[in-house]
Amino acid sequence: MKTETTNPAVRHDGVLLFDVVDGNPNGDPDSGNRPRIDEATGHGLVTDVAIKRKIRDTIGATATNLALDTDRYQIFVEAGHALNTRTAASYTATGLTLGTKKLTEQDANTARQWLCDRYIDIRLFGAVLSTGETRALGQIRGPLQFGMARSIDPIQPVSHAITRVTQTRQQDIDGGEKTEMGSKWTVPYGLYRAQFHYSAALAGKTGVTTDDLTALYRTLLFMLDHDRTATRGILTLRSLHVFSHSDAFGNAPAQPLLDRIKVERVTDTDTPRNFTDYKISTDLDNLPAGVTHDVLHQ
Repeated sequence: MKTETTNPAVRHDGVLLFDVVDGNPNGDPDSGNRPRIDEATGHGLVTDVAIKRKIRDTIGATATNLALDTDRYQIFVEAGHALNTRTAASYTATGLTLGTKKLTEQDANTARQWLCDRYIDIRLFGAVLSTGETRALGQIRGPLQFGMARSIDPIQPVSHAITRVTQTRQQDIDGGEKTEMGSKWTVPYGLYRAQFHYSAALAGKTGVTTDDLTALYRTLLFMLDHDRTATRGILTLRSLHVFSHSDAFGNAPAQPLLDRIKVERVTDTDTPRNFTDYKISTDLDNLPAGVTHDVLHQ
């Protein structure tokens, strides 16, 4: 990993490519957990929320693996923990009174910084803090933004009927029922592309460090290996590229840089079923002055 890639004081833009085999990378609860899809084009979608959930679930283990101070790598948005309780702790730690309707900017910043120092997902993604008795804290804008992942080609979701030998209710067993029917959705194959952007200006306010970026990239490399379930099938990271600028403002617009990472079909099949149906290429000719490229996985 290049030094520029983990510099928190400069802008970064990246591309993440991953694929799924016989799994559901992101179900839609409004559609019976069917894989998310662009109904107009048939392309598969994975929300930014799902990607950030994978990062949150893995980055603590990454910090331990890298021997970082794990107190700084706690997760704010975590299942089983009320957000109001965690924001209230910032008041207690900084000597503020819960329920105060208005804080001085200095007091609010002190409490927000306490949260940033403690929770890596706030440092990276930001957080809405204006709830309950801590509504005076407002919100923290995070420096790291992911877009929706979209499949390179249309996907073809399949619904599978399944059975289980145990029943949910005792009265069904008493009535002679021996199995229960269910269903699960899978995508036979899909290659997805996501983009992410890092603002050094916002990172300076939340306190992102070189260690944080190192932990982030390592998490992106391994998070799919730590998020395996029967429902998700086989999820595999296929490529991770980062373009780094020489300062916080940036040396070039993001999209032309990211468009240099190209994915093309190399077989004539109408229904791609394998990563070998594609080729990933990188055009690094005439990069704008001040921009560097780092391939973290290819």
